[in-house]
Amino acid sequence: MNGEAPRVRVYFAAPLFNPVERAFNEDMARRLQPVADVFLPQRDGALLTKLVAGGQSVHLARRKIFNSDTGAINDCHAVVAVLDGRTIDEGVAFELGYATALGKVCFGYKSDDRVMLPTGDNPMISVACQYSCSSLDALVEAVKAIGSSICNSISILDFERGARTDYPI
Repeated sequence: MNGEAPRVRVYFAAPLFNPVERAFNEDMARRLQPVADVFLPQRDGALLTKLVAGGQSVHLARRKIFNSDTGAINDCHAVVAVLDGRTIDEGVAFELGYATALGKVCFGYKSDDRVMLPTGDNPMISVACQYSCSSLDALVEAVKAIGSSICNSISILDFERGARTDYPI
């Protein structure tokens, strides 16, 4: 074994269509980095506008992003979904639903109180998030606690099965 504790892998689902959103995402990913390995699509994947500007067809660029992002969700232990706004971003809604269908742990982050329905967010969104946080500090602490639990469970299962434990999870 390499002596390092396994780290939880987190997919960060958030709107990324303007510089303010991307700066917010970068800041949140940087804050989560001490407690998790974060896949940030705008940094670790690709942006549609950049791929098309670089000469790829829209069809090929869309397919590349879809494959990259769904692959990253497949490989993660958990998803952090930014739910800010009156309604959730449609890409975030898909990523959250996909992760839920795969049985991933989902964290919802919502720092504002805007909602579409008088009863709150759509239940398909709110129920998909096993953990909800309204501050970044609370989110980091929740990911740290749950991530540690996830990694310990995986390490224990590997040990009990007699599997190798000298590789990153």
